[in-house]
Amino acid sequence: MDKKFLFAIDSNKEEIIVSNSLKGSNEINFIERINRIDNDILYDSISILTKITKTPNFDITVFKAMDKVCQLIYEKHKQIN
Repeated sequence: MDKKFLFAIDSNKEEIIVSNSLKGSNEINFIERINRIDNDILYDSISILTKITKTPNFDITVFKAMDKVCQLIYEKHKQIN
């Protein structure tokens, strides 16, 4: 099964919370916290992803596209750090 990264924002600490889960599983595994100053672009991308989920006209296609962007940015972050 394919693992996918899950993202959340802790706005009080200005951190990204990264976890993962096997597709189809309810189990979520914590991976790391990333300070906003360590990857501002990823933080902003995940903020946009979160805003997309809260819009009255939620569009799953837009959500999936933005999620893919966040996944790619995080993969690059892992390669550099």
